[in-house]
Amino acid sequence: MPAIKARLRLHAHRRVQGHLEGEYRSAHPGHSLDFNDLRAYVRGDDVKDMDWRASARTGQPLVRRFEGRRSHTVLLAVSTGRSMAAASTVGVSKRDLAVQAAGLLGLVALTHGDRVALAWGDAGRQRGRRPGRGELHLERCLAEVFEAAVPAAGPTNVAAVLDHIARTVRHRTLMLVVCDEHDVSEMLAVALRRAGAQHEVMVLTVGDLDPTSVPRRAGAVVDIDSGQRLPAWVRNDQQLAAEILEDRAAQRQAWSAACSRAGVVHEHLGDQSDAVAAVARLLMKQRHARRR
Repeated sequence: MPAIKARLRLHAHRRVQGHLEGEYRSAHPGHSLDFNDLRAYVRGDDVKDMDWRASARTGQPLVRRFEGRRSHTVLLAVSTGRSMAAASTVGVSKRDLAVQAAGLLGLVALTHGDRVALAWGDAGRQRGRRPGRGELHLERCLAEVFEAAVPAAGPTNVAAVLDHIARTVRHRTLMLVVCDEHDVSEMLAVALRRAGAQHEVMVLTVGDLDPTSVPRRAGAVVDIDSGQRLPAWVRNDQQLAAEILEDRAAQRQAWSAACSRAGVVHEHLGDQSDAVAAVARLLMKQRHARRR
């Protein structure tokens, strides 16, 4: 966590501050440090809000109005089916990337005074953790994800996690969905549309390991669902590598299209070195999406 926090301060915080507005502007006037405007004094106004200089210039009593501030709830929705325990790159699992990405956004939220909630699960079981503040709370959320995404977990089902959120989360949140890339089913497309209607949703997909890129010295490559080893000829097969690249590009495009139809933003996380930049790109897309 200290390493993630340091990288966040160097990169993401500067780029996303003002977008993930933990203390975001409210439509209702209130007390804060952000001056809004002046208006005529009416009976019942707090005398401490009087602007004596402006009142002297205009010849009528004026009071300052400030923009009220309130907090977001940032909901980390993480798919923890067994496919998330598989490798994304050599030596790094998709689970590691999911925890890192969720931790990055969670730290941004805490920095801005927001609350962080968690929903996670697989096809068989979905769970949630109530909103809270503080790094200890975030650490516990990330530990839940890390401990759940194991080879013994149930099959991956992102739609089931989103359905669980639809049933249990009543208030609007800023939601980050972290999952691996797989075919977008009609059930998932429906769940994304419903989530997009209820919340402000960002989707971050995590890529699978390209078996043709694994060096021979890395040892055996085992499919996490079947437990079978991939044959040795798979490695360094240029034709297979091209086919895999084409298939995954089409799959990524399908995700982007489904998210676009659902009114949510999508970004792909390729490897560990890209985590901070991927979260920053996602937040930038979300900021522009809000303005449309």
